[in-house]
Amino acid sequence: MAHVWEVVARSAAAFVIMMVIARILGKSTIAQMTYHDFVAAITLGAITANLAFNVKMNLWELLAALVTFSFIAFILMVISLRSRPLRKWISGQPTIVIQDGKILENNMKKLKITLDTLNQELREKNIFDIEEVQYAILELNGKVSVLRKPDYLPVVHKDLNILSKVKQAFPIELIMDGRWIEDNLQQNSIDKQWLLSQIKMKGKSVHEISYAVMTSNNQLFFDYYEDRIGHPVDKE
Repeated sequence: MAHVWEVVARSAAAFVIMMVIARILGKSTIAQMTYHDFVAAITLGAITANLAFNVKMNLWELLAALVTFSFIAFILMVISLRSRPLRKWISGQPTIVIQDGKILENNMKKLKITLDTLNQELREKNIFDIEEVQYAILELNGKVSVLRKPDYLPVVHKDLNILSKVKQAFPIELIMDGRWIEDNLQQNSIDKQWLLSQIKMKGKSVHEISYAVMTSNNQLFFDYYEDRIGHPVDKE
């Protein structure tokens, strides 16, 4: 039984330590996963797993290894932020795979990317015809960024000489899970009584609202727990 409790304690400690490390390394490391981020994540994951479950290994030795690899990952991140040449070597650099509508087969071979993979990435961006692509670039995080040819670009207001008179703002979440988001109300000087009156006009109470937000166009949007959808779509 003592063995089980030791595993529980070590697992909890490993989780807390990894949360601290993740906070130190920052969101960009988690999101981008460049070369050194990938190596660090795999290594730290292996060490953390041993820290949690391998009771035969010395706890302090595992902690020393974890701190060392975390320090190395942090130093590499700092170096890549301060030096562009070193950043290219540590993190890699974006690579063009389609230029002027032509596939660069040599770059594809260097990156070990197949046409099937490229087509999948394009389809995820709603591009089913490769003829639409002017440039395609493989980014550091493994995703493909695409610039369409002018003929296939969507029309925007500027193209039609339409000037938007509505000033857009960042959406403000007001209610979530039937509870006020007090910080957002205070920071944006939104009167709770006014909002309550808007809710009453809908014949609802706060506890009946799953989600309420002030949209970017300064309009109130409410989503209720009771959706009143007769036949909801349930696609497995």
